[in-house]
Amino acid sequence: MLKILGKSSSINVRKVLWTCAELHLSYQQEEWGSGFQSTETAAFKALNPNALMPVLLDGDFVLWESNAICRYLASQYQHQQKELLPEPARQRALVEQWMDWQLTELNNSWRYAFMHLVRKSPAYADAAAAAHSIEAWNQKMHILDAALAKTTQYITGAEFTLADIVLGLSVNRWLMTPIQRPELPAVAAYYKKLSQRQGFQKFCGNGIP
Repeated sequence: MLKILGKSSSINVRKVLWTCAELHLSYQQEEWGSGFQSTETAAFKALNPNALMPVLLDGDFVLWESNAICRYLASQYQHQQKELLPEPARQRALVEQWMDWQLTELNNSWRYAFMHLVRKSPAYADAAAAAHSIEAWNQKMHILDAALAKTTQYITGAEFTLADIVLGLSVNRWLMTPIQRPELPAVAAYYKKLSQRQGFQKFCGNGIP
């Protein structure tokens, strides 16, 4: 059986849990991270030397990095739901493009603001830096809105894919963080569409930013 190491409130762990829900996969989950088992132990670092969640164990196969885990699960276990990570190279590249954008561009824009406003981290106490982060975050969300206005359904077109899982969680974080947000109608319609999925209801629209 698959084993997922990481606490349920983590945005990156929830990517993996939502992917498992879409694929109807059974798994065991162990809660690791702040408030639970420490990821700074030698045992955990033997699995992920970065001491970060999540970690996937599939038999003797060990994998870390949340987006890589999602891609692996879809590649290995999607039998009926082949649209999650399409086989045609160009369609798959678009899914991976948006997954990478979420991880590198969108996440980096919101990190300071989120840690300042929600986590109240002393390391992120600069209000001016938080304001700059909010501005950058909203700019990235405008990019997402423009892309969704073109596809009108999901981020790469008519089919729900892994990219929508990772972006859905990011939109959830944007909506639940106490900041001033622009009106983005395509993002609002997209979020409403995502909210109809059971995986969203359990792992994204669950009151956790």
